[in-house]
Amino acid sequence: MSASYDMSGRRAIVTGGAGGLGRGMAQAFMAAGAEVELWDMSAAALAQARSELGPRVSVREVDITDAGAVERATETVFAGGRVDILINNAGVLGEVKPIWETAPENFQRVLQVNLFGAYLVTRAVVGRMREQAARASAHTPHPLRGHVVNIASIQGKEGMAMAAAYSASKAGLIALTKSVAQETARDGIIVTAITPAAAETAMAKEISAERRADILGRIPMGRFVEIEEVARMVLWLSSDECSFSTGGIFDLSGGRATY
Repeated sequence: MSASYDMSGRRAIVTGGAGGLGRGMAQAFMAAGAEVELWDMSAAALAQARSELGPRVSVREVDITDAGAVERATETVFAGGRVDILINNAGVLGEVKPIWETAPENFQRVLQVNLFGAYLVTRAVVGRMREQAARASAHTPHPLRGHVVNIASIQGKEGMAMAAAYSASKAGLIALTKSVAQETARDGIIVTAITPAAAETAMAKEISAERRADILGRIPMGRFVEIEEVARMVLWLSSDECSFSTGGIFDLSGGRATY
């Protein structure tokens, strides 16, 4: 039996929403009845996402590394009503090189998008989420104000050769998750992260066949995670059924994770 969630009346923001993973999560939220707004830097990619997902999805061009842009976008969204769900999904891969061959500006860019951007969005959204009314739920006697799910990576747990910037940014995102979860634990805001292995997205297509084989060889199940599998876990983590797992880091690695 497939689990189902009623998210009617809920509003979600998905950063990096124009990418394959962002669209997949948005589709799952919309199927459950939620309103979704996609944030992305690319106007063209957002237009493509909207054409695929239909007019029910909202899109907003936002550079999440720009504090002013994030503040303005967040203020506009909350002016239209409460926000129940934030998915920090935006990310870039960066160079696939040993650290002594990497460019400092590239390393910095990866950290700016993957970690600093997530910080800026979380700061703006959670700051306002704390001020909105708690929502009563049939699933828990403890009213909730919202859910935040951060899309980290198995590389944030294990590291990976020739991916120092990406691994470091995702390890930082895991720590950010735990810190914010502690700060908001009494506010009725559930903050979690997932650590998926590679998925069949545009990012996976950036790597060489040799690199792909290396990553695949580290996954005991012998395949990449499906976007739908990520979306299903994120849907549960964003639902009222997830009411006591704040600070949790959830594995989606096909057996690659050892802790």
